[in-house]
Amino acid sequence: MYSYSWDLAENGVAKTVNDLSRIGINSVTLASSYHAGKFLRPKSATNKVYFPEDGTVYFKSNPAKYGAIKPIPNSIYGDGKVLRELTETKGLSVNAWLVLLHNTPLGTKYQDSAVQSAFGDPYIYALCPSAPESRAYAIGLTKDVTDSYKVDGISIESIGFPPYEHGYHHEMSFVKPNKWLSQNLGLCFCKYCISGAEKAGVDAKGLKARVVKNIHDYLEGDIDFQADMAEAIWLADVASDPDLRKFLDFRSGVVTSLVKEIRQIVHKEVEVAIIPSVARPTSGAWYEGTDLKAIAETTGVIEACFYEPSTDRIKADLVDIKRRTNNIGKIKGVLRPAFPDLTSEAAVVDAVSALWEGGVKDIGFYNYGHIRSQSLNWIGKALAVVNKK
Repeated sequence: MYSYSWDLAENGVAKTVNDLSRIGINSVTLASSYHAGKFLRPKSATNKVYFPEDGTVYFKSNPAKYGAIKPIPNSIYGDGKVLRELTETKGLSVNAWLVLLHNTPLGTKYQDSAVQSAFGDPYIYALCPSAPESRAYAIGLTKDVTDSYKVDGISIESIGFPPYEHGYHHEMSFVKPNKWLSQNLGLCFCKYCISGAEKAGVDAKGLKARVVKNIHDYLEGDIDFQADMAEAIWLADVASDPDLRKFLDFRSGVVTSLVKEIRQIVHKEVEVAIIPSVARPTSGAWYEGTDLKAIAETTGVIEACFYEPSTDRIKADLVDIKRRTNNIGKIKGVLRPAFPDLTSEAAVVDAVSALWEGGVKDIGFYNYGHIRSQSLNWIGKALAVVNKK
């Protein structure tokens, strides 16, 4: 069960673990580094709507393990008591869920290490995985939590280049969005990406100039690309522009090398799972620099979010992940047993059964504080069904 410190602290760690174990949950994945949000909490007796502090950590961090960029302790839960209590609970597996580079306070403070558009606009909500200080922060975070707490694994989110749409709050645009525009706006041309790409044989400066002109001309024009046309135009650009293709390959190399460094520095007995993307389907992770096969070869574990409204779509995504990884490593699956995905007991049972029968035995559910009590009951029914198989 994916969970937040504030939900477990309010309900009591021991009581929560007992409640979860009764429905067949034997593992908790706790947000140990997280961004801001506005969360509706159906089961909460106090704050029905919760606003967590942006970009903070929920464990007692050691500043000596970091470079210039250091983690920001959460003012309420930064002592790590919830994580510590979980790890000391017998019979329970515990994972630390780490949001690495999606961090607005750190991106704002260290804009030199943040993602930058072709126009030089710093995307302050995202540290760039090409920037040395960003990489040092990401590596330090994973080593810090695994050195200090007896976690069985870490689940790493936002290790790559974020899509343009997934970032800041109160986003505003009076230009109709489309895939072509978003993908171009999402390309990072910070000095580290340009330098690294140039060393890899990419004319990054020339590509940047083309991207600037293309976006400028589009925004100055009076034509909107419709959704199907925009996707086709974007794919045509990728196919016809050698530097764009090589630049995207360069991004994958950046992310894969960072994953490799993390796997090497974290204790061998600690599982390192990569949540590849927020994109649907999972194959869309390539744009963020997440090469599924390379990740599977590097860490051995892909933790895929099957955030889909039907079992057929979940099955299709799973088949494609297996195809792309050539069945290397292990696939973990995460489901949302509530709106907008699986909105009935039958849907949850079918989805869990589909993953189970597809070889995915490690199934997570998002998220304890977000879902109603009925969703917990649906999970219990689903786990009872697969455990009989």
